[in-house]
Amino acid sequence: MQDATLVRMVNQIAAFFAGVGGEEGVTGAAGHIRNVWDPRMRRALYAYAARGGEGLDPLAAAAVERLRESDPAAHAA
Repeated sequence: MQDATLVRMVNQIAAFFAGVGGEEGVTGAAGHIRNVWDPRMRRALYAYAARGGEGLDPLAAAAVERLRESDPAAHAA
């Protein structure tokens, strides 16, 4: 999957959860990504964020960071 597609998709999720706001929005976005995205998509997203994450919405970036800490897919080859 191309980086631009990942960024667009995760930013759409962030926009949806922005209405919730703050910590709840980050938690909601992280939960959605964890529950809906397959491990390959999550790994690609983590790699993109590790390269600087250009274009990621701040809420999306926070959700990705939260997930990376606890997602076994982030540590798989």
